[in-house]
Amino acid sequence: MRIGVVRELTPGEGRVALTPHAVHELVRAGHRVHVEAGAGEGAAVSDEEYRRAGARVVAGAEGVWRDSELIAKVFGPLPEEYRYLREDLILFAFLSLAVDAGLLEALLASRCAAFSMEAIGDGRGGLPVLAPMSEIAGRLVPQIGAHYLQRPSGGRGILLGGAAGVRPGRVVVLGAGIVGSGAACVASGLGAEVVVVDRDLDRLRRLEAMRLGGVKTLAASSMGMREVVPDADLLIGAVLVVDSRTPHLIDRETVRAMRDGGVIVDVDVDQGGCVETSRPTTLEAPTFVDEGVTHYCVKNVPAAVPVTAAHALSNALVPYVAKVAGRGLVDALNADAGLARGASVVEGRLVSPSLAREHAAEHHPLTSILPLHAEAR
Repeated sequence: MRIGVVRELTPGEGRVALTPHAVHELVRAGHRVHVEAGAGEGAAVSDEEYRRAGARVVAGAEGVWRDSELIAKVFGPLPEEYRYLREDLILFAFLSLAVDAGLLEALLASRCAAFSMEAIGDGRGGLPVLAPMSEIAGRLVPQIGAHYLQRPSGGRGILLGGAAGVRPGRVVVLGAGIVGSGAACVASGLGAEVVVVDRDLDRLRRLEAMRLGGVKTLAASSMGMREVVPDADLLIGAVLVVDSRTPHLIDRETVRAMRDGGVIVDVDVDQGGCVETSRPTTLEAPTFVDEGVTHYCVKNVPAAVPVTAAHALSNALVPYVAKVAGRGLVDALNADAGLARGASVVEGRLVSPSLAREHAAEHHPLTSILPLHAEAR
């Protein structure tokens, strides 16, 4: 199969979906890989490294899109890339279709086969392609929050770890998944007092079992959050609902009750955000102040460390690209129900039940479109 890797156009995005190590695997398996010149620059990967891995480096995106049967991207196509979508194309990307109706419409109109990498499952309830990005985000956000709590950055002048005889900073984390638990670990390691809020008691029990110093857990409730959030110096939103818009768990009134100079890092902003006052920002202009609180709402937090993130993403993605390229779309979907869960659009129809509910659109099971086993969807 002809596989393409294009340069990301999203502002501040330095990651690349497939690194030379992944390209080498695919070429060894008999596939042809086309890489747009400069696609790896942001991740410190040169065109020459791709050539040594066996890729053909192409000047400009148009040739890569045109000559490829499968495109691997980090983010979904931007409006200027919609013209490259076509019926015989397979696309892998973080699509965030619950909040991007324009992209969804373009994918449906093109009749391509589009996979939302954030929705690909592993049969054990995990999200194997999204997971490494969540791990990185979880480790980054306490550091980001700590930076913006400093007075020169507009914060209250709080050190999360405190000092001898001085109370440490207080961190509230919404969500005990990969991002939330990772953030709790790092914040605890910095010496902060941490409260993790989640409605899933099993997740909270697992976090309690880790015996992290300074970490407490709280079952999610509107009353409970109204009690703990105003006391937070740093609020981290880490709630994930796959293929659905994130609900606003924190309203404007609760944000207003936080101290001036506090910080909110809303990792969920790519799916709408879990804080009412959140709106997407970029790495170039990452923050804004609302109700006296600094908001960091960058949609692509792992892009702050593109070298690490690109390799982690590529390692997670290449098995799925190799499976589709080696077996073909139908056989790959029949062989891997987790991959099938990542399918969003096929042949101009919406095959994700969650997205269909989100957009009040008709759902078409994969089995009604392709010759798949019933368990594929």
